[in-house]
Amino acid sequence: MSTLPSSDQERPLPLMKIFYGLAAAGALIFITVAVVGNPARAWQAYLLNFLFFSAIAQGAVLFSALMHTVKARWSGPLADVAESFAAFFPVSLVLFVILFIGHQHVFPWLHEDLHGKEVWLNLPFMFGRDLAGLCLLYGFGMAFLYHRLYFTLSIRGASGPFGRWLLARWEKNPPDEDRLAGRMTVFGILYLLAFALVLSLIGYDLVMATDPHWYSTLFGAYTFVKAVYIGFGALIVLSALLHLSRRNGYHVEESQFHDIGKLFFAFCLVWADFFYAQFVVIWYGNIPEETAYIIERTMAAPWSTLAWTVFIGCFLAPFLILINRRIKTMPRAMVVICLAVMTGIWLEHYLLLGPSFHHHAHHIPLGWVEAAVAVGFFGLLAVAVTGYFQQFPELLKGTEVETIEVEAG
Repeated sequence: MSTLPSSDQERPLPLMKIFYGLAAAGALIFITVAVVGNPARAWQAYLLNFLFFSAIAQGAVLFSALMHTVKARWSGPLADVAESFAAFFPVSLVLFVILFIGHQHVFPWLHEDLHGKEVWLNLPFMFGRDLAGLCLLYGFGMAFLYHRLYFTLSIRGASGPFGRWLLARWEKNPPDEDRLAGRMTVFGILYLLAFALVLSLIGYDLVMATDPHWYSTLFGAYTFVKAVYIGFGALIVLSALLHLSRRNGYHVEESQFHDIGKLFFAFCLVWADFFYAQFVVIWYGNIPEETAYIIERTMAAPWSTLAWTVFIGCFLAPFLILINRRIKTMPRAMVVICLAVMTGIWLEHYLLLGPSFHHHAHHIPLGWVEAAVAVGFFGLLAVAVTGYFQQFPELLKGTEVETIEVEAG
């Protein structure tokens, strides 16, 4: 059984302290504002960041499930890093349950005449179906990860506490590898299907329903495409930072950076296409019930400025930059581009939610509260991912390991 040097195991500890500090600071500010300040703004910032950071984790894990399903052998070290985001799944589930406490502040339809939509938009049914959907999605994701870790750890060994426990369990009762590989493929496919369905449901219930009289049949697909976009962006950022760091042996080939860069570029186009497909149909139909939503967010002050910022940051700038092949192979450049896109998508989440909460705003009500809560959520995500690598440090070994492909019997 191989082990990493003790210095390699101790190095993440200062980072963990920083991440815990960020999470604690964000939580303290959120609680303070929610209790003695402006509870509506605090809970709305909470909803915004829950959607954004959960989508990052969900989209990143999708990369590994997708690569295994299509048997893409080039994705080895990238898939290892993508799976680390699954550590945020239990945290996301708890955060969703906490959201119920602030339901009075994040669901404007609670105080409106829904004209027959009460059957769908009622609190117990909505939280019940969304919670069930997230449990299903995260369950499939964790099941896929469990099976994949068997093949990873059986080859590389385990030195982390939980990794050693898993390996000892498997060595005591060796599973049928062909059967295990078949189940891993099934859970990977189920995760892909649940991803599309559950993210669509979340988009309808937690975002689109904030304006209950507007609807778009494409909004669900737009929601999960956006999650893939920022999930791949976060994967590129983390992989590039690990690759550039000299404190570990993690390495990604230039060709692999180019391939994941091409996927990121592709979803830049897909995101823009889905946005345009919604926009042009509503513009062409010119039905007041539909156009009011779009006009308020893209043409009316103060939101039009934010809309142009999102458009430039999430599509125009990355599109023009990523046309260059060389850029996709440069880790530092890709970190900057992906962080800019992720910031743009965070602002896009706010653009969708903000007008529903601030109907008569004369300026964009975006400030330190939203930023502080975002820092707290980032701290939680970073703690989860860093903790995962502490449990499975073999995933950062310098040895080049291809994606594990085992044919089901």
